[in-house]
Amino acid sequence: MAENILTRLFSLKGRNAVVTGATRGIGEQMAIALAEAGADIILVQRDNKVLETKKKIESVGRKAYIYSADLSSDKDVSILAKTILADGHDVDILVNCAGIQRRHPSHLFPKSDWDEVLQVNLSTVFTLCRDFGAYMLTRSTESGHRGSIINVASLVSFQGGLTVPAYASAKGGVAQLTKALSNEWASKGVNVNAIAPGYVATDMNEALIADQDRAASILARIPAGRWGTPEDFQGAVVFLASAASLYVSGEILTVDGGWMGR
Repeated sequence: MAENILTRLFSLKGRNAVVTGATRGIGEQMAIALAEAGADIILVQRDNKVLETKKKIESVGRKAYIYSADLSSDKDVSILAKTILADGHDVDILVNCAGIQRRHPSHLFPKSDWDEVLQVNLSTVFTLCRDFGAYMLTRSTESGHRGSIINVASLVSFQGGLTVPAYASAKGGVAQLTKALSNEWASKGVNVNAIAPGYVATDMNEALIADQDRAASILARIPAGRWGTPEDFQGAVVFLASAASLYVSGEILTVDGGWMGR
């Protein structure tokens, strides 16, 4: 019997994914989706006592491991890949979803907040891409595909936003980093892409949601007529991790209800 096209293109059986930012929101749903497609998941989180995502992954029959790290700490991040790989995990999917937000008028933006946002949202992403990417490049595979890296960008990778200069700068950097790494690694079997969420009803957007006028103006511009949900990112992450996207690299995939087409 011919192999089912969904299995042939979208199955992640036998794959191992490192996911940051998976304790809630978009990252949690991405991790669960990768597990449902067949991958085992290595969760990177600050608190190893937060077990909800791990339990959900295990409930669909996949393995889940937690590694504790403070992604605002360059020291923690610098040893993370080495620690995970030394434990024998053959990592061939990396999802950089962890991120933080700080809002201040730009003329009052504290340097300490700038440094923290750039560290978590850009420098940590680079370090993990570099270190896991270096490992992926050494993997021997019959197909020649050695790994998939999926970063999380943002609408402010394209637009400036309001009162978020550090976040906009970091997410603009994530988009360009994604393209730069793709230029070097796509020919070597490592695909590097990013997903740019639109306006999503998560904790990070609580301040926007609470501002009734701003929330209404945002909703009025979204062609889909609603804010996004974390579940809206399940299909995109499985696509970019799977054989369905082998000829896709250096792409910033917007999942925004049509916002960028408006």
